[in-house]
Amino acid sequence: MEGSSDINTVLTNSLSPDATLRHAAEQQLSQAAETNFSQYLVTLVQELANEGAQSHIRAAAGIALKNAFSAREFARQAALQAKWLQQTDQDTKTRVKQLTLETLASSSTQASQASAQVIAAIATIELPRNEWPDLMHALVKNVSEGSEHQKQASLTTIGFICEGQDVDLRNSLVQHSNAILTAVVQGARKEEPNREVRLAAITALGDSLEFVGNNFKHEGERNYIMQVICEATQAEDSRIQQGAYGCLNRIMALYYENMRFYMEKALFGLTILGMKSDDEDVAKLAVEFWSTVCEEEIAIEDDNAQVESSEQMRPFYNFARVATLEVVPVLLQLLTKQDEDAADDEYNISRAAYQCLQLYSQAVGAAIIQPVIQFVEANLRADDWHLRDAAVSAFGAMMDGPEEKLLEPIVKSGMQPLISMMEDPSLHVRDSTAYALGRITETCSEVIDPAVHLDPLITSLFNGLMSSPRMAASCCWALMNLAERFGGEYGAAQNPITPHFNQCVTNLLAVTAKLDGDATVRTAAYEVLNVFVQNAANDSLPAVASLSDVVLQRLDETLPMQSQVVSVEDKITLEDMQTSLCTVLQAIIQRLDKEITPQGDRIMQVLLQLLNTINGKSGVPEGVFAAISGLANAMEEDFAKYMDAFAPFLYNALANQEEPSLCSMAIGLVSDITRSMGERSQPYCDQFMNYLLNNLRSTALANQFKPAILQCFGDIAGAIGGHFEAYLSVVAVVLQQAATVTASAEGSYEMFDYVISLREGIMDAWGGIIGAMKGSDKTNVLEPYVQSIFELLNTIAQDPNRSEALMRAAMGVIGDLADAYPNGQLAEVFRQDWITAMIKETRSNREFQQRTIETARWAREQVKRQISGTQGMIQT
Repeated sequence: MEGSSDINTVLTNSLSPDATLRHAAEQQLSQAAETNFSQYLVTLVQELANEGAQSHIRAAAGIALKNAFSAREFARQAALQAKWLQQTDQDTKTRVKQLTLETLASSSTQASQASAQVIAAIATIELPRNEWPDLMHALVKNVSEGSEHQKQASLTTIGFICEGQDVDLRNSLVQHSNAILTAVVQGARKEEPNREVRLAAITALGDSLEFVGNNFKHEGERNYIMQVICEATQAEDSRIQQGAYGCLNRIMALYYENMRFYMEKALFGLTILGMKSDDEDVAKLAVEFWSTVCEEEIAIEDDNAQVESSEQMRPFYNFARVATLEVVPVLLQLLTKQDEDAADDEYNISRAAYQCLQLYSQAVGAAIIQPVIQFVEANLRADDWHLRDAAVSAFGAMMDGPEEKLLEPIVKSGMQPLISMMEDPSLHVRDSTAYALGRITETCSEVIDPAVHLDPLITSLFNGLMSSPRMAASCCWALMNLAERFGGEYGAAQNPITPHFNQCVTNLLAVTAKLDGDATVRTAAYEVLNVFVQNAANDSLPAVASLSDVVLQRLDETLPMQSQVVSVEDKITLEDMQTSLCTVLQAIIQRLDKEITPQGDRIMQVLLQLLNTINGKSGVPEGVFAAISGLANAMEEDFAKYMDAFAPFLYNALANQEEPSLCSMAIGLVSDITRSMGERSQPYCDQFMNYLLNNLRSTALANQFKPAILQCFGDIAGAIGGHFEAYLSVVAVVLQQAATVTASAEGSYEMFDYVISLREGIMDAWGGIIGAMKGSDKTNVLEPYVQSIFELLNTIAQDPNRSEALMRAAMGVIGDLADAYPNGQLAEVFRQDWITAMIKETRSNREFQQRTIETARWAREQVKRQISGTQGMIQT
């Protein structure tokens, strides 16, 4: 990269569509950066600033320069920033910054845009460290005095800087808010003649709004900002209108409490006008403004419902409710703008209106009913499918807001017409009807009369499921809601689904049997089958048992398909099918419980064969493990006969740190198996403990694995009793080390949660160990660790950050320790006030579940007995 021609060639190749040329160029650039970083930067910035060079080469130089300071991966980004800070001399830094700022004035748009990106990358590093104090001043000067190109590029630069996600950068931008606002508001004014400059300014303004909170507190500044934005909503250029409505959305989310005056004076009218715009992108953003209003007001009402005094309440202006009769009719009309050819995931104006109507319903409740019902009644039988579809959609959209008692008569009278619309000639209408029925079954299921509605409803949903893949997701969702709603009490002889159960299963098996059918439909139908099995009444258990034969046969039939896989799509389809079948099998096992035992041999044979055929990374083993977990829980110690064959797969999964989700599943399965098999799991525990301890020490696995591993130690101890003594000294050290982990007051929520879950794991482990040693008359081996257990209990007692599960586990350990030494050996420790207070606080907490309160009461009784004991004390 010495000569100009060499630079040009490398930079051109770095943008080549030819992967070989591009990769070679990237390697040359990387090598040049490693050889002499400062020279590399100077060479690139000179080429970027070279007005005689071709635009695409200048842009490539800019991209390479930006990539010298920034990367998507956090670790790489930190390394590159350190290189700029520590390995780049001051002259080079000054040269790079000077030339990139100068290039903002370039007539080459590609070069000036690339410079904007480079400056933003450097600003991310330097602004938080106050190392480029005059940057914002320079950009503001460019906007006020520069050429058109320079104005636009400088405003784009400000936007790029404000877009940055670096926390330190975002904090530092607050002190630059005056400079930022001066530039962007000046460029965004209606007096600005250049549309591109105005667009860049309004875009940058949207990106900067989070940092100008102090300015928004001053009425004069706020009024001017709002005036500029409101005027921009009326610009001739629709791109500027879009930017302005985007700004209003962000302002409403950030500064709701300051918006009352502007809503009354301008925003009501402007946004309703915007919703009616012929430009769909403008209309969508205007609709989204009201979605934002609703989201804010829903959140404020939730927050205000939880405060302890009126002084803590947030301002609430009821913007949505006041505007209901103006906004909702417009949304309803926009629902009729459906595009027949739109893809399922395409976000168009009718979908934006539907989302807003849902939020509006949640925000205003009963106020939504009158305009929606009026619209539905007028359009449900219309000749135009757009109107029928909008009517059905509107009916479903309002289900999540008003109280159920208000909706009950409306839904009751509307159920039969809705069900009949599942036969509508328009697929769009049928699909929307199925979704509306899903909304009703989810939010207003109490209104559904099983004697009147269930048969036609189930029939129509299955007809929809079988008739079109497009309707499948909505039909399946509604069917799952029905199965859950009408499942009744677990273990009841019958429930409202019972008369329909066998036919439903037959239909679902028919849908899932189509190997050439839509894979998404098949997966959704298996999910429905899973929910039907979970909620089956006892009278349906013979059908559930028969279903296990079908599921096992289908799993068996997938085994030879493994050798027929020729593409990634084939692999995904096969694995989805196998995972779905395993999930249904797991539900069958859990529902039949011990009645599954006669099928145990056949189940394990198929599942082990399945594990044997899987190659490479796959999600199927997780499904297999979940089914095996259910079988172990059902068969208990009888599961031991399968362990010799299954153990190698379990060991491999425990050792597989490259697939964390599978490793996590395996850790949980060890807990399930040892709890189920009891002492019969002992021959496998040496291996279990080795793998678990290795995982605990691993740097490849996240901290979140550790609590489950500690809990697993407790489960193993509970299973094998006194045999756990062989592992006690090692495990005790691990538990004592884990107990030292704390979260600082400035720590993240994630760290607080981790510490709580880690302590839960420690308490669960000690609970299992104490019980194991007591049950085998080996409590003497616990004595060296009693003091450290009480130290952690004391830490928990003093820490306000704790969960109910942690307190229940702590109560269990206190009771277990007191029970393990019945002769009063720990009486002095248990007389400490903090233990009494900790038990009392847990026992009297009305928010805790009954089992937690009962555990605390039991602990109190054990402590009383301990204190009344008299024999030999243990020194702690």
